[in-house]
Amino acid sequence: MAMSGGKDDGEPMMEMNTTPLIDVMLVLLIMLMITIPPVSHAVNIDLPQQNVNPPPEDLVDPVVNKIIILPDSTIQWNGTPVTLQQVGQYLKQTKSMTPEPELQFQPASTAPYDTVDKTLVVVKISGISKFGFVGNEQYSVFGKAARDGR
Repeated sequence: MAMSGGKDDGEPMMEMNTTPLIDVMLVLLIMLMITIPPVSHAVNIDLPQQNVNPPPEDLVDPVVNKIIILPDSTIQWNGTPVTLQQVGQYLKQTKSMTPEPELQFQPASTAPYDTVDKTLVVVKISGISKFGFVGNEQYSVFGKAARDGR
């Protein structure tokens, strides 16, 4: 028979049909690619949980430290330009204080991601517990300025 791909003498084909094997392998490869999670870069920060019973006003520590990251990659600690190493030293000092001062983190909306990320890593390594992001109201109108100009 001509369709068998073998000889016309009626002997069976001796080659293995690899088409089903290739089909199964492709399906397995696709399933494997779908189940692999996407690679993402993240810095996990344990933010404090909301306190249901806030402490009395007179027990709240009035000392608040603030880290600001400017668009030119300058890091400021309470308004003074500092390096990442100095930030780590200041955080170590505040960690040893009783009660621990609050740390506020405010990156500019156009601050480089790399600088913000490295600063957050230093904050995470320091182990401080009173940490908060401030200045998020600048992002509340994200994208509206571009639409209003049309």
